[in-house]
Amino acid sequence: MSEQHSGRARRPHYRALSPLREHLRESFWFGPLVACVGAVVLAGLTDLIDQEIFAEATVEQTADTLLSFATAAKSVVSTISSAMLTFIGVVFSISLVSLQMAAGQMSPRVLRLYVRSRLTKATFSTCLATFVFTLLVQLGYDDTTDPTRAVSVPIVSTIVALVLVMLSLGLFVLYVQATLRLLRVPHVIDRVTRESLQVLLAYRWLNPEPADGLGPQGPTLLHEGRAGVLRDVNIRRLVRVARRHGTVLHLVPRIGDFIAPGTPTVLVVGGTPPRPGWITTALNVGVERTMHQDLSFGFRQLVDIAIRALSPAVNDPTTAVQAVDRIHQLLAVLAPYHLGELRHRDRDGAVRLVQPVPGWEATVDLAFTEIRICGAGQPQVTRRLVAALDDLLRITPEPRRPPLLVQRQLLERAVAGAVRDHDNRLFALAPDRQGIG
Repeated sequence: MSEQHSGRARRPHYRALSPLREHLRESFWFGPLVACVGAVVLAGLTDLIDQEIFAEATVEQTADTLLSFATAAKSVVSTISSAMLTFIGVVFSISLVSLQMAAGQMSPRVLRLYVRSRLTKATFSTCLATFVFTLLVQLGYDDTTDPTRAVSVPIVSTIVALVLVMLSLGLFVLYVQATLRLLRVPHVIDRVTRESLQVLLAYRWLNPEPADGLGPQGPTLLHEGRAGVLRDVNIRRLVRVARRHGTVLHLVPRIGDFIAPGTPTVLVVGGTPPRPGWITTALNVGVERTMHQDLSFGFRQLVDIAIRALSPAVNDPTTAVQAVDRIHQLLAVLAPYHLGELRHRDRDGAVRLVQPVPGWEATVDLAFTEIRICGAGQPQVTRRLVAALDDLLRITPEPRRPPLLVQRQLLERAVAGAVRDHDNRLFALAPDRQGIG
């Protein structure tokens, strides 16, 4: 009964790992497409309202009071329509150039923050919707000058067009501010950290379990799809497939691994093996990793920013220290929790999918190894690394301290090899939360 209750308690947390929402956030077409469709619908509605308003108007009322307004309104809407598309192209072209510069300074992976930004998509979608709406509104203007004929003047459509322009300008100001923040290293590091914490919390709720001593026995299914990085898996679909076949699926690759056709994907234990194609459709394979379901990718981005800052071309140890600050934070959050296999259960509480996740030792190696090697000759970095390791050794349970002690010893050896002077070596190994201040 406890397993059933445990399984039912975990089921709602699969929403945090659902691929559909994350795939839409990673795409840049969905929001603009919806906005353009909405603009077409809105243009039709405003046109109907305008026709309804002037259906009962007399010819004299229409000609005397609204004909002059129609000419001015048409000029305004035409100007908006022609200028908006140019505005979109210039603004976003400049933004992409700026982001490419930021990617060269920090890491190419930071561009995904721009793609995932809701504000960026809202700005782009609103500008496109304004262009489409004003283009359609122009079709509603009546160019007749015959005073004996009633004309329809789209006043409501013109007012809505002006509101959309004001909304576009407001979002543009916010968009510029957000883009400038993405060009500043501390804000990028903070964004990566916050996304990493969300992933860590989602996996913490799933309560990983210790891995079995012996590996599972059963047939192995091979990947039949295209080659690429395993971005995420559709957990619910795999659980349903396993339940239907009365089996337990052990996922072989971890999220973030590169898989090619013929790569083992799952080990099947018990029941009847499902068709490999059913497994392939539940695996999302792409050209790059995403934060969704990937416990290590946040650390990977922070490490990339740190070692890029420590390269001779950049030589910015302060940025590396800022990245170590956040790595320290993530490891402190992760330290009290067990890392093991994730066992996803069906609605009856039976284990149907076993998913490997990075262990504590692998996470510590990822967090410190490359920074230690690249920053051994930078006292600011080594002092911050020593402070981080000492803090983690104080808060980490005893069984999980050996990887940290190994990193501490390797750091001392790396500094000894890079810094020959005894006094400078002692200075480089003194713990300091600010590096050198």
